[in-house]
Amino acid sequence: MRRVVITGMGVVAPIGNTVDEFEVGLYSGKNGIDRITRFDTEGYGVNLAGELKDFDATAYLEPQQIRKMDLFTIYAMAASEQALSESGVIGNTDPDRIGVIVGSGIGGIKVLEDSHRILMESGPRRISPFFVPMLIADIAAGQISIHHGLKGPNYCVISACATASNALGDAFRLIRYGDADVMIAGGCEAPITPLSLAGFTNMKALSKVQDPETACRPFDADRDGFVMSEGAGILVLEELSHAERRGATICAELVGYGATADAYHITAPAKGGEGAVRAMRRAIEDAKIQPDAVDYINAHGTSTPLNDRNETIAIKIVFGDHAKDRLIVSSTKSMMGHMLGASGGAEAIATIIALRRQEAPPTIHYNTPDPDCDLDYSPNSPTPFTSEYGMSNTFGFGGHNAVLLFKRFSA
Repeated sequence: MRRVVITGMGVVAPIGNTVDEFEVGLYSGKNGIDRITRFDTEGYGVNLAGELKDFDATAYLEPQQIRKMDLFTIYAMAASEQALSESGVIGNTDPDRIGVIVGSGIGGIKVLEDSHRILMESGPRRISPFFVPMLIADIAAGQISIHHGLKGPNYCVISACATASNALGDAFRLIRYGDADVMIAGGCEAPITPLSLAGFTNMKALSKVQDPETACRPFDADRDGFVMSEGAGILVLEELSHAERRGATICAELVGYGATADAYHITAPAKGGEGAVRAMRRAIEDAKIQPDAVDYINAHGTSTPLNDRNETIAIKIVFGDHAKDRLIVSSTKSMMGHMLGASGGAEAIATIIALRRQEAPPTIHYNTPDPDCDLDYSPNSPTPFTSEYGMSNTFGFGGHNAVLLFKRFSA
């Protein structure tokens, strides 16, 4: 079986617009959640989100390119530029052997809202001919491919909040099976719009707390919903011998992937985290290791009552006594909010950083223990661990479960 390694990473997130900034944000317990600045939230009942701070699209794209892209694609382009720059793979590989799988849970919802308003106010002739290409969720993968001339497998995964992890898992398998030598994969999202906020608020998914310091509190007894955020997380996956031949710096190895469905409810997780249990077990089996080899999990950890309780139950079922003895679990969403389809990309990067540092990022805003959530969540400060393996969990509306298992690289 061909081994797959990570040779580049890129991220734009509410706690940092580069991997270095992101790492500093993770380990300083930076809170990327604040009041929404892009539109008036009067009447919504929710006024917080994880917006990007000081993001400059012109550092990556020309103004005429920016005008033809929705924000979710712009974020993907920025993160992919970072990842490809770190990897150095462009120019050293046949472009027919480099593919792209980048997904978005929602796609171009901002351009949809803006264009609908133009249609209603000014009529159909005023709609931009770029409206459809800006809207469709696969266009981020397409734009990355076009920009760099990459001609390998190219498509989009959409599985709600599991999107980026499924994209990474598909990329992992394409390289394993020999369909590509290099894949650019991950997720991107720009959902902070009036329509998105209204929809998530009315389905009672979002926290109603108006204090940025207490709104997102995964695994805390007083949690009441997630905080929506935006950004992108993109990784360069590469077949090991290909990376070694060109002298690439290897960040980590991807060794396991598990994907399942709850087949239970459109938004609620299956009771007892049954689908999550199967996904975690499949990732562990894929990696051909024992559960007690994993000492760190970057949890889905949304700060919703149902997810956090059921994910805790699932972890205890999969890991048994090890879950209470040595396993460290943390939710980086406590700092950056829920990036929806981009979450799995950013959290994969957080997991790789944690393995490199041998230190779990904190779960901030954790103040009141919940008897139903009784694991070590690295509360409010980083926690050292000793492990070769780290797991990243992502679960999405529709019952999608995707789990990635990373390993510190050793030849």
